[in-house]
Amino acid sequence: MDRELLLLGLLRRGDMHGYRLNEFIERDMASCVDLKKSTAYFLLDRMLRQGWVAASEEREGGRPPRQVYHITPDGEAEFQRLLRANLATYQPALFPGDIGLGYYDALPPDEARPLLAARRAALTALLDEARAAPPHAGALAWIVQHRVYHLESELGWLNEVIAALDSPTLVNTPPTEN
Repeated sequence: MDRELLLLGLLRRGDMHGYRLNEFIERDMASCVDLKKSTAYFLLDRMLRQGWVAASEEREGGRPPRQVYHITPDGEAEFQRLLRANLATYQPALFPGDIGLGYYDALPPDEARPLLAARRAALTALLDEARAAPPHAGALAWIVQHRVYHLESELGWLNEVIAALDSPTLVNTPPTEN
């Protein structure tokens, strides 16, 4: 339901056609939101059938007509419900990529270390992308800020893991907290 919350929230800011919605998500929120164009159109169609959004046809010049979506009163009520549920719920982050660390010692060190370096490079690229996101007005900025904080923390943790694995006194337990 987070994706519906996102789309309804964007439509609360103003009527938009699907291309403009997708463009905003891809340009301004891609580092924080995983919403493919086809999924966005699927959700818009479903929300249209549920009466949360309405659409009108718009024609610009000689271009083909396009659907312009706007939120309905039922959509506003659903937005408010979804917003309250989202804000009141904590969804823990899962880290399936960490499972490999439990089997790190199954690879020769000269093979495993470059793999972790590649992970660090990918993480650094994600952090750079999140930091480069266009500034958002109001509370939308918190989404990007949270992503940046998470990635900075993840990168710091990964650097500690790599340093521990590079240590000649490697033991099979994680470093203890200070």
